[in-house]
Amino acid sequence: MLLAMLVGLPAAVGGALLAAGHRADRAAAPLAVATAAAAVALGAVAAAARPHVSVPMLAGIPAELAVDGLSAVMVVVIPAIVLAVVLFSVGDMGEDPSRARFHGLLLVFASAMLATVTATGILPLLAGWEVMGAASYALIGFWWTDRDRVRSATLAFLTTRTADLGLYLAAGAALAGGAAALELTALAGLGGGWRDAAVAGAIVAALGKSAQLPFSFWLSRAMAGPSPVSALLHSATMVAAGGYLLLRLHPALEAVAWAGPTVAWVGLLTAVVLAAVALAQEDLKQLLAASTCSQIGFVVLAAGAGAVSGGTVQFAAHAAVKGLLFLVAGAWLAALGARRLPDLRGAARRYPLLGWLFTIGALAVGGAPPLSVWVAKDQILTMALSESPALYAVGSAAAALSAAYAAKALFTVWMRPAAGTADPGRGRAPARLSPAFVLPLPFLAAAAVGLAAVAIPPIATWWRRLLDATDEHSPYVWETAVSAALSVGVIAAVGAVVAWSLQRRMKAAAVPRTAAAWAADWFGAERIAIGAAAAPTMALARGLAAFDDRVVAGTVRAAAAAADAASRLTDARLEASLARAVGAVARGARTLGRWTRRPQTGLLHQYYAQAVVALIVLAAVLVLMR
Repeated sequence: MLLAMLVGLPAAVGGALLAAGHRADRAAAPLAVATAAAAVALGAVAAAARPHVSVPMLAGIPAELAVDGLSAVMVVVIPAIVLAVVLFSVGDMGEDPSRARFHGLLLVFASAMLATVTATGILPLLAGWEVMGAASYALIGFWWTDRDRVRSATLAFLTTRTADLGLYLAAGAALAGGAAALELTALAGLGGGWRDAAVAGAIVAALGKSAQLPFSFWLSRAMAGPSPVSALLHSATMVAAGGYLLLRLHPALEAVAWAGPTVAWVGLLTAVVLAAVALAQEDLKQLLAASTCSQIGFVVLAAGAGAVSGGTVQFAAHAAVKGLLFLVAGAWLAALGARRLPDLRGAARRYPLLGWLFTIGALAVGGAPPLSVWVAKDQILTMALSESPALYAVGSAAAALSAAYAAKALFTVWMRPAAGTADPGRGRAPARLSPAFVLPLPFLAAAAVGLAAVAIPPIATWWRRLLDATDEHSPYVWETAVSAALSVGVIAAVGAVVAWSLQRRMKAAAVPRTAAAWAADWFGAERIAIGAAAAPTMALARGLAAFDDRVVAGTVRAAAAAADAASRLTDARLEASLARAVGAVARGARTLGRWTRRPQTGLLHQYYAQAVVALIVLAAVLVLMR
């Protein structure tokens, strides 16, 4: 009952808001806040009580939801982030004419994510996965009258849907391999090639949902949605769902020899490449989007390297940090109408509270000690080192790049606007922000700092027991010292370069312009995907459509024309002859019938006379035959 309420309450309220439409616009925000707050309480109780619920779904395949150690973390983190985002959206979407639709979609989306992280089988996981994808499409394209936003939502939806096919492959392979109930825990025990197929399908689906290479480009388009949507998608939901799934399937990844190393290297390459993309951005939201791919890459690396404990810390820490950064960026966008870094110079000085909160988030995402992301990365990298020194080296490079883009954003927003440049806010007081914009931010900042407590030995031991990961170990002292020095050194160095170059009105990036432009364009990943996959697919579809129109449909049309001609011929010639023959037979039958009825007079003496005549005729015949 508890788990059903946790998942069902947001879905029910969200569905009611969507059904009510504009009639519920005034009540939408209070209802959404109350529902999200109730979900936080239910999530906390569920994490402690570990409930389980099962309902029949298909013959022999129930839909089961349960809370274990890993999902206990998720049912606390996800509602907390949803509540922060809903509170922020009260201010950000306060005057929007479709508030009921927005908050309804937000709650349905949250419910789908909660179903995803508590599902124990592939079918309920698929149900949550699909609803989440559909709701994300509606949220990214929320302002549907803007065709560019709808085009972005469509691209994001189709990209993730393409990868989602992997989950259907996993379901089919699991069923064929003998996992009758399609339990996720049964994948590791499948026989033969079915296990490989199921694991491969799940990996593809997870990489697509988490915007890992080669699917990363869709996350850039997801920035077309409202700021609260960006914060929700990038922090604890949607993008994080793929990383969660890989952590959940860690036993299956270990059972397939190629799976763990493949997942680890894909996550690591995504962390490096997308960190470089983030460093090249001049748009703050695009920088944060690329940063999301890079940071989730560490979760994927953790799943591949067997660092479930560190990966879960990274999941929770990234949710808090990225939610904080996106909401601060959204507040500046609402107050200043700016999202490009050059236009945000001095934003932290004009809004000091937002500036200091952004500083905490930027330092955390940059891996600065003693904040939570630094702790998480150390735990992941120490397990990666036990797998391969190369993983550790490349992971450290990705962490250094994270520090670099964090420093670029951080020092830019604290720099004073250049003399002689346009500053619409100069000379007047900063625009006053609604308290709803600011209210959730300190809590997210506190989480970004407080989650570092997982590094304290007693808490670390408890954390690993919670996640049933007691075979993992904490990083050595030299590892933490190296990572701390690396992060602090890079932040200081890049910050100095940014400050120096901005004071001289130079580009902050010390890389060739063409390379920076290429990186800023996400290395052309969208065009490559369109050229390599979408364009050939559309060409094939057009060819098949032409074949269908000209050959299949043409054959059908020719057959129909031939049948029509044959029917006309039959009607004109054969049908008339047959009709005449049938008519003649009918007339003959009627004549014969009339003749047959004539002896039937009803008079007895006539029947006797007829009988006498018949006997005479019969006698004559017999005589003649003798």
